[in-house]
Amino acid sequence: MANSESILKGKNILAVDDEEDILETIEDILDEADVDRASDYKSASKKIKENLYDLAVLDIMGVDGLKLLEEAVERGIPTVMLTAHAINPETLMESIRKGAIAYLPKETLSELDKLLSDLLSAHEQGKPPWKLLFEKLGDYFDQRFGPDWKEKDKDFWSDFSRTYQIGKGIQKRLLHDKKIRDKGI
Repeated sequence: MANSESILKGKNILAVDDEEDILETIEDILDEADVDRASDYKSASKKIKENLYDLAVLDIMGVDGLKLLEEAVERGIPTVMLTAHAINPETLMESIRKGAIAYLPKETLSELDKLLSDLLSAHEQGKPPWKLLFEKLGDYFDQRFGPDWKEKDKDFWSDFSRTYQIGKGIQKRLLHDKKIRDKGI
């Protein structure tokens, strides 16, 4: 069987978390990529504004991750939210609204390289990363939030499931994509 090269190889990835051990773990797991680290909002925001990244992996709590998400999306950086304390349907929906390409629980850290490879590959191919995420982690969310967790926000999820390809988050990212804007689309 041919050994295919990881899509993460040589990618510039920003990892932001207020826990040093999590940053070290991310760096170890993503050893094929060039990982830049930040442990607070201020330094992460500066890095987002001054550098180009192929991907950002942001914690939510402790680093103002949702605000950093907005900044990363403005710069056209595909962004994945990685959290433990903010695992809830509201934060998941807010991540979607603000343009994240995925929302991962820290319990999936051991498979982060595989998940990020699949999600980034889908994103780069123009496939909906959220659809892939829910195929892979839908059971996790159902167990964590309860089997009918989407019922509370039925309109949001109904609209979202119809528009995986052109969801609000994707539309927002496209507004900041220079290649798209320059075409007048």
